[in-house]
Amino acid sequence: MENELKFNLDEMGYQDIESMKLIIDVWYNLDDRDIMYEGTGFNKMSGYVYIALDNGVTICSCFGRDVEYLVTDFATGEEYFYETYEEALNKLEIL
Repeated sequence: MENELKFNLDEMGYQDIESMKLIIDVWYNLDDRDIMYEGTGFNKMSGYVYIALDNGVTICSCFGRDVEYLVTDFATGEEYFYETYEEALNKLEIL
């Protein structure tokens, strides 16, 4: 699998770029770094910069704040945010 980090810096402000640096740092230090196809970006509506992993966890941050780990229940659309990667993985096992 080829991993590609792709962010449109023209759409991002200073704090968004800070978020990008934070999530890339976390992603780089993971053992499982496989990224979904076109699984990186910046959501202008929410302000989140994200890297969506193949395993179902999304690494995200907004406005230069601490990294969060997002898990989505695709059956209900409900989103769960966690402070640690391990908590997100545990939620995936339950879904």
